[in-house]
Amino acid sequence: MDFIALAGYDGRGGGASGVRLLKDLDTSIEGRDVLLVEDVVDTGLTLNYVCKTLSLRAPASLNAVTFLDRPYRRLVDDLPVRYVGFTVPDEFFVGYGFDLDERYRHLPDLRLLRR
Repeated sequence: MDFIALAGYDGRGGGASGVRLLKDLDTSIEGRDVLLVEDVVDTGLTLNYVCKTLSLRAPASLNAVTFLDRPYRRLVDDLPVRYVGFTVPDEFFVGYGFDLDERYRHLPDLRLLRR
């Protein structure tokens, strides 16, 4: 098991929004089966970035599992999401580790946030 850390950036200064790799893998994935664990797959842009980055390292296979999938917001097709916990509507969820501005993360279950 290994971890990567990503951060989104908003492209200040007229650039496009995107993803930055903050922490890379510590081990080689060449020839290994890789399963990416994601909390939410939304537009697919982040997962697409990670898949393209890791596929250059010649894994034997590359698939993903997500707790929440929001396919209605997808901007990228052909993502390797092999396992889905729940397919959810285009709504904002909090609790169970999900937050809004560091609030509601502590809730013991997943709740729909009405704004």
